[in-house]
Amino acid sequence: MDSKPIIVALDFPDAKGALESAARLDPRLCRVKVGKELFVASGPELVQRLQSRGFEVFLDLKFHDIPNTVAGACRAAASLGVWMVNVHASGGEAMMAAAREAVHACAKPPLLIAVTILTSLDDRSLARIGFAGGVRERVEALAGLARQCGLDGVVCSAEEAPRVRALAPPPFALVTPGIRLAGDAKDDQARVVTPAQAQRLGADYLVIGRPITRSADPAATLSTILETLREGAGLAS
Repeated sequence: MDSKPIIVALDFPDAKGALESAARLDPRLCRVKVGKELFVASGPELVQRLQSRGFEVFLDLKFHDIPNTVAGACRAAASLGVWMVNVHASGGEAMMAAAREAVHACAKPPLLIAVTILTSLDDRSLARIGFAGGVRERVEALAGLARQCGLDGVVCSAEEAPRVRALAPPPFALVTPGIRLAGDAKDDQARVVTPAQAQRLGADYLVIGRPITRSADPAATLSTILETLREGAGLAS
């Protein structure tokens, strides 16, 4: 696992909340994620302000459009100097290949990963929107396609991580949202695990939002999670 495996999701409606939350975290210990709501409200300036504080940024905009449009969006994201950017694998082979070519043309390309199946969806949800097969089957197929297209990794639930890892060995990265601490509510996630479980299942990066940002002491919560992961990896001091 990476030396900074935790990506803190700054899921706030505006820059004020995001920056106040980031101020309570140490950029040497974690990375941060900027999603759609925050980026639409605050724009590239917010990304640059986070980077000026030392944070590496995962720009989580899940691009999904025709190849040329997605290539342009990925190129623009890369120009911001972000650490990671993502697209939807269901956009297809041509779209992912165009995105890969766009970021690889940059002087310092970000990691480019693909979303497989959103962790808010389960087998019943997929059936309702017309997908054949269950979540695990779709995740494996889309992860395999992303790897064939030369992407750096995928977003998947930790529950699917072992099967995806069997198909795609390192350095192909597995980024896992839907992480909750023991006793936490699932909120809007259908497939969730704890940080230690995600680590055992093979996740490289753990996206954790509310359990950290809404805790009374985000820095202490982050430190506790990191210590748990170090213990799990046999690295505890």
